[in-house]
Amino acid sequence: MSALFCLIILCPWLSGGDSLPAGSGPHGVEICDNGIDDDADGLIDLNDPDCDCPLVEPVSLIPNPSFEERDCCPSNRSQMDCASGWIQASTATTDYLHTCGWMGWEDMPVPLPLPDGEGCMGFRDGRPGGGFDMEQPQPNWKEYAGACLSSPLRAGVYYRFEFYIGFTYAQNSPPTTLAFFGATDCASLPFGEGRADFGCPTNGPGWIQLGSVLIQGVNEWKKKEISFVPPQDIYAIAIGPNCTLNPSSISYYYFFDNLVLAEQKEFDFQISGVNHACSEDFALSIPYHDTLQYQWYRNGIALVGETGPQLAAAGRPGNYQVRVLGPNSCRLAAVYQYRIPVITEKVEAIVCKGDTYPFGARPLSESGVYYDTLKSVDQCDSIVQLDLEVLGEISDTVSARIFEGESYRVGPRQYSRPGEYTAVLPSQYGCDSLVFLILDTYRIYIPNAFSPNGDGRNDTFGIFAGPGLQEVLRLRVFNRWGGLAFESAGQSTDGLPKSWDGTIDGQPAEPGNYVYQAIIVFDDGKERTVAGSVTLAR
Repeated sequence: MSALFCLIILCPWLSGGDSLPAGSGPHGVEICDNGIDDDADGLIDLNDPDCDCPLVEPVSLIPNPSFEERDCCPSNRSQMDCASGWIQASTATTDYLHTCGWMGWEDMPVPLPLPDGEGCMGFRDGRPGGGFDMEQPQPNWKEYAGACLSSPLRAGVYYRFEFYIGFTYAQNSPPTTLAFFGATDCASLPFGEGRADFGCPTNGPGWIQLGSVLIQGVNEWKKKEISFVPPQDIYAIAIGPNCTLNPSSISYYYFFDNLVLAEQKEFDFQISGVNHACSEDFALSIPYHDTLQYQWYRNGIALVGETGPQLAAAGRPGNYQVRVLGPNSCRLAAVYQYRIPVITEKVEAIVCKGDTYPFGARPLSESGVYYDTLKSVDQCDSIVQLDLEVLGEISDTVSARIFEGESYRVGPRQYSRPGEYTAVLPSQYGCDSLVFLILDTYRIYIPNAFSPNGDGRNDTFGIFAGPGLQEVLRLRVFNRWGGLAFESAGQSTDGLPKSWDGTIDGQPAEPGNYVYQAIIVFDDGKERTVAGSVTLAR
């Protein structure tokens, strides 16, 4: 690139008359690129005000792009209104996470450290079935946050949206497509008319999708970008999942941070990472122009000799910058925070008693929660939490009752007589579990004769409760021709089952044999029918 092109197009800030910053202290002049405290004031290179250079970085049109400014400290979920400038765009609520208070769901932790500062946003894509007082998944439950832009996006202008998206555990953060929406009026926020199942913004008027990107990760932050040209002026934006429906029985959850929206030309002078942050060949790079001079810095201190457009930085976390010198001027690239990510993963495993589970260099044979630090495929430290269950360590004791003629099943075997049994129960994992069964029977007393003569003995016929009998739902008595002689439903006012006094329509019934049928309920909740005959004697 020619110097003239740089001065006019790319680097107007290099064509001014500023002199190269330098200062003097009690021991001399601070030289800004040698890694030495030349003026003995305790400050080296860029950390010394004598070496101040203006920053060159895009200014986001999204207010509070890293969720740092807050009107309150979140104490629970659904408190996006605590983040200054942000609006709960959808009725399905996004979450505000900040280190001053609430930091997210325990079973879906945010990856740390955060890309920028101490705050971020969390959101769901769909709501799972089987929980939240519902049976079916709600794929239209999509959570969005929105903002009114500090300056509108102009139609026909080339823009770029850079952001970080965070992933929690793999089962809760599968690969996803993130979408960026725009509206021509700030009055479009919030959208959805109060309906939590409204779905994406374009299901209503006033919104268009400006772009989307597919991304995947596990327990980490990924930086992505969307470039676009708006077809009309845009005053408000919303971010979140795309419009595809994803029914699921578990929560799909993600995070947003450091959202930078600006014209494309403002991104032309930025540091970017080359290769994975944990790899041995990780490097930092900045666009190169032969008319400029470069100097790399780590934590404000010059890396002597590092004057090219690329810097090998593997394994050396820190805040990196590049100072660019032009004719009689200097500028600094924005800080690139290089942090080696630590991946966290939760594993659940089951083994049989007597077997072991290999975990790193340890064979485990007891139930418990274990931790180990392993290396991922990208050579990142991976902290693995293992929840190990050893089956067959403890025998289960089961107490049960059966009714006459019934049996109780334990695995493949059935038991029909009262007693104590030890059963071996094979599990789906091939383990043998011991079950100690204490089996008893339900007992009731039904007389086979009664004499309603008023002598106070056996004057009525009914069902007398035994252990476990909850209720006699219905008792019917029939004569020998099948006619209904007596019927009761429920219990009497004294809480006892109703009984037959040997009368029909208020008149004494004839002596002889009668047939009864009753529906009874025991404490296992099952209804059972009993039947037999009874003799009425006078």
